Amino acid sequence: MRSITRIELQYAHRFYKFQGEAQYLHGHTGVLTIEVEDTVNPGVNMVFPCNEIQKVAWDVLKNFDHALVLREDDPLLPAILDVYEKQGIRNGAPSNKMRGAAFKTELATAYPECRLVVTKETMTVEGMIKIVYDLLKDKLNIAKLTFTSGVNAATQEYKPTGTVDRCPLCGVALVDGVCPKCGYKKH
Repeated sequence: MRSITRIELQYAHRFYKFQGEAQYLHGHTGVLTIEVEDTVNPGVNMVFPCNEIQKVAWDVLKNFDHALVLREDDPLLPAILDVYEKQGIRNGAPSNKMRGAAFKTELATAYPECRLVVTKETMTVEGMIKIVYDLLKDKLNIAKLTFTSGVNAATQEYKPTGTVDRCPLCGVALVDGVCPKCGYKKH
């Protein structure tokens, strides 16, 4: 069975070297749908609490919200960083409260202090799915990801591996046999 949740992301990007309208800097509201698969936990009668899926995912995905996403070879990147430096916000500003933990993967690097994500490939809906799966595959038992941005959408199914040991009282994943939410300890 699956638990399904949705997360909205506001971001700006462009398709560098693309010949259509998307070559211009523009913004989107993206909607990410995450489907987590596992057995139904008998204690709470669910696969995984959807609000907990959101919390786990949001820890890394908040780096994309209200952020600029550019490909690593985009000539706008040094110009943006230069402007941020001159404005005094390259290393953060007091108003930047939505910072996630910085990350660096094969596909993307997040610079939360300046609301910037730099990608290896153009950030299409398909590219976003690859990035999200790479970031969350070890945290959630993902069965399917769908990302919609404007009129564009893509989906990818995955073969979930194993099961996640979950708390029988609240359904969240146990960490070293202990529930981080309610304190339940597995015997």
